[in-house]
Amino acid sequence: MSPAIPLPRKPAAPGDPVQQWYENELGWATTAGPPAQLVAGLRFDVLEVPADAGFAVLRRLGAAAATGPVALDGNTVRFLVAAGSADELPGLLEWLEWGDLARDLRAVGAGGLVPAPLPPGRPGPREAAVWLRPPGPGREVEPTLPTLSALTGLGRHSGAPDLVRLVEAAATQCHRLRLLRASAQPLAFS
Repeated sequence: MSPAIPLPRKPAAPGDPVQQWYENELGWATTAGPPAQLVAGLRFDVLEVPADAGFAVLRRLGAAAATGPVALDGNTVRFLVAAGSADELPGLLEWLEWGDLARDLRAVGAGGLVPAPLPPGRPGPREAAVWLRPPGPGREVEPTLPTLSALTGLGRHSGAPDLVRLVEAAATQCHRLRLLRASAQPLAFS
């Protein structure tokens, strides 16, 4: 039996330069726009947090290598993580003893869609999603994504950022933000 040969990639629609950049430069699946959307679950999953919590996570974790690519879309920060991580999130939150406390931390996995941030250096509408930490050039994003295998040092992504550390930081910041918002509310009996 001969090895399977992948089908040639069909070029992105000629009218959408954002979609073309993702499909032709990065090899990422998109949906037709405008606006183009990225398909989660194939090359990566996405962790979504409120922007305030996301910026706090970025400050806490520091170096770009600790998170992989990160995007901002309005009031949401999106962290790209290894494909399959969305399925791991509920169990990981339980293991970290966050359970339902991190309600503002959401995951987008297989078949999910997220708005495609503008490619770095490309102008667009003010409300468009943008990269805070863009993916590196080329088609290999997977080694830069937080993954559970980074915890054990096993698998083809050993040396990748640690998903547990990212989820712990995101859950902490989401909960802290929720507490700050609650303390800013006037008491019901005052």
